[in-house]
Amino acid sequence: MSNLLDTKGLHCPLPVLKARKTLKGMAAGEILTVEATDPASYIDFHHFCDTTSHELVEHSEADGVFTYVIRRGD
Repeated sequence: MSNLLDTKGLHCPLPVLKARKTLKGMAAGEILTVEATDPASYIDFHHFCDTTSHELVEHSEADGVFTYVIRRGD
């Protein structure tokens, strides 16, 4: 199952905080796709995944929208 979280227009750390809350309600192994427009989100999502059990599977940027694909850890 895949979930989409739209955090466009929000400034960090709000995108990461909203992602953390959404991930808590998901099962291990589920995928969360986050869309953000804050350029600082790149640093924040990498740090978040490096310091938790969640895996940053993919990230991209197109037309000012940063997309992060995160697999929920245990």
